[in-house]
Amino acid sequence: MTSADFRLLPDLASRLLSGSVVYANDELFAEKENLIKPTPSAFSPEFGHKGKIYDGWETRRRRGGPERHDQFDHAIVRLGTPGVVHGVVVDTAWFTGNYPPTVSVEGASITGFPSVDELHTVTWTPLVPRSPVQGDTENEFSVTDPHRWTHIRLRIYPDGGVARFRVHGVPVPDPRLLTGTVDLAGVELGGTVVDCSNRFYSSPANLLLPDRPRHMGEGWENSRRRDDGNDHVTVRLGARGVIRRVELDTSWFVGNAPGEAQVRGADLSGLDGPALTAALADPDPGCWRTIVPRTALQIDTRHLFGADSDEPVSHVRVDVYPDGGLARVRVFGEVDPQTMATLHERYEAGRPPGHLRAAATGF
Repeated sequence: MTSADFRLLPDLASRLLSGSVVYANDELFAEKENLIKPTPSAFSPEFGHKGKIYDGWETRRRRGGPERHDQFDHAIVRLGTPGVVHGVVVDTAWFTGNYPPTVSVEGASITGFPSVDELHTVTWTPLVPRSPVQGDTENEFSVTDPHRWTHIRLRIYPDGGVARFRVHGVPVPDPRLLTGTVDLAGVELGGTVVDCSNRFYSSPANLLLPDRPRHMGEGWENSRRRDDGNDHVTVRLGARGVIRRVELDTSWFVGNAPGEAQVRGADLSGLDGPALTAALADPDPGCWRTIVPRTALQIDTRHLFGADSDEPVSHVRVDVYPDGGLARVRVFGEVDPQTMATLHERYEAGRPPGHLRAAATGF
């Protein structure tokens, strides 16, 4: 997978998905928590008591002669959403004379809630070998390991600063957590935007985030249409299931909310290639059925709609008329039993050698 491809996948480490930097051996100049901020690193001209202020993670200078070049500093990230990693970005924005010359990345798999002491004893598997990086650059590295990881360790040699650390991949949730009614479209479950008519102002991927938006920029906003068409977005659900209710949230959209919206669903789980492409492009009634009929929307409002069909679907399409922004789309329902069995198989197959259970497992 190329960098252009993997960067379209969610950042599993992001604070938006409840990722956390649980440990760093050194953070004298700038704190480790900056690594997973969802926003780009910002430049600051200010100096503090310890020196230049950086919006990133920065360690002190190592001493000790030539052998120090084989030493390293490291930070451990608990992924907000465990999954298969397809690529990482080590962003050294604003670090020019103080970035690490080389880095490496490793993964670990631990069920439950490990302590920092437990993380120091687990097996760490190389995902990115020690590799050179450039300063003030988004350094991209593809990852081919197929296993599901819960924690990622970033090593920098021998010291220096990193602004942001992105871990892009495919979420693989623990199927034991998917019983009952869940958000089938949520990114934590693996929901993915597979088609969108217009993403001029902001990404439709924002629609699937688990939190509440803090402003209009954290939703999906298209440009103003000047024709007779309408805008739409299609989501491949993280798990095929029966829909019980749908939420269309226009929070923060006041002068640019859609006038109306419609929601349709289809079971496309048996399609691939050209057949799937055609079904996504042309939502004909023979394949797609109405979940929420075309209805008026209010500005700055969370709308909840019931659904009464017992037939499972794999994809959901939201049409907005004629255009306008949405903050979030939730698709609540139960995972289909056949799909649940497949999720259990995927989960077990994704466990790497050396997988451990933490003392506090939650199960």
